Amino acid sequence: MVRRSSATLALLVSIVITFLASSAAPTPLYATYGAEWGFGSLGTTVAFGVYAIAVLVALLVLGRLSDHLGRRPVLLAGIAGQVVSLLVLTTATGYPALLTGRVLQGIATGAAVGAVGAAMLDVDRVRGAVANGTAPGAGTAIGALLSGVVVQFLPAPVHTIYYLVIALLLVQAVGVLRMPETSPRLPGAAQRARASLVPEIRLPRAVRPRMLVAAPVVFAVWALAGLYGSLAPTLVHQLGGQGVLLGALALSTLAGVAAAAGLVLREQSPRALMLIGIGSLTVGVTGTLAAVEAGWLLGFFLGSFVAGIGFGTGFQGAVRTVVGAAAPHERAGVLSAVYVVAYLGMGVPAVVAGSLVGRVGDVTTVVRDYGIVLVVLALGALVGLLRREAPAAATCPRVEAAVQA
Repeated sequence: MVRRSSATLALLVSIVITFLASSAAPTPLYATYGAEWGFGSLGTTVAFGVYAIAVLVALLVLGRLSDHLGRRPVLLAGIAGQVVSLLVLTTATGYPALLTGRVLQGIATGAAVGAVGAAMLDVDRVRGAVANGTAPGAGTAIGALLSGVVVQFLPAPVHTIYYLVIALLLVQAVGVLRMPETSPRLPGAAQRARASLVPEIRLPRAVRPRMLVAAPVVFAVWALAGLYGSLAPTLVHQLGGQGVLLGALALSTLAGVAAAAGLVLREQSPRALMLIGIGSLTVGVTGTLAAVEAGWLLGFFLGSFVAGIGFGTGFQGAVRTVVGAAAPHERAGVLSAVYVVAYLGMGVPAVVAGSLVGRVGDVTTVVRDYGIVLVVLALGALVGLLRREAPAAATCPRVEAAVQA
């Protein structure tokens, strides 16, 4: 039984990694697309932003569906949607097709992310919470790095990376068909599922104070990810970095360190993780900005390394803070609410930054201002965290009993 649950958890983690890798795969390709189809930094950030907006819409509409219909059917639908989106990107011949593929990708991701995250908690509450905090970073790092390698060294790069991801998704779909359902349907599920499609963010009473503590941290760390996902390759090039792979390595460093930090420091309390995250984010972003002003490429990567620690620990601490108060039948909805905050942080500031690059004409100036805003956000999150009691550090027998039931 333990072996089977471990295999199920590994499958679910691999799905999260693949979905996030899929979302990061276009990042090294934006320069290629832009040169061929005639768009610049604003077009890049819009392509990045529409993905985040599509994820948000899907989370709001579909985020609670698996709490009623079960995890497996929602996961299978999400995988099918992801395959369709990648086929659109593979055959894209212009900017509108790129945007269409990114929107479809966002809808598929938003539909699946709450279900797969809740399924991991169904299988193992402790390991599932850690996986929810680390798998997104691992997926983003793998996707950006693999895409960079494909673009720089393999033929037909705008097709090859998507074919690889599609093949992996098909294998995972077979695994989902064979895995046990972790949240069986209850009587009246269809009616409740239809009602859940009405967009709303309704958090259980026990979760609300924790979300108030965690949300600013989630927003800040994912705003950093949005900056790297949209503008890091351009910035690396302006700092003297040559080659697509080096540009992809910036996002891969941030996200890879985030995943590793969350895993290494998983024994820390959620509150401690958020404090480490805020501190590391502040130091890392400040160091990165100093390196950008000095034109020091190595310093930029060193700052990205430290900022990655902040991303990983801050997000995992926030996830564990929030989901610790969610009962099994509330998990997908609660996780979807966390990801709504995350994708707001990732999408909106990135699009604003891209717009400013188009007006100012200097990516380093925009990145400097963006970084200053990030530091202010992080410090604001720190003030909020210190002023509130740490609900994640307190033990509530009623909540613990509900979670373990």
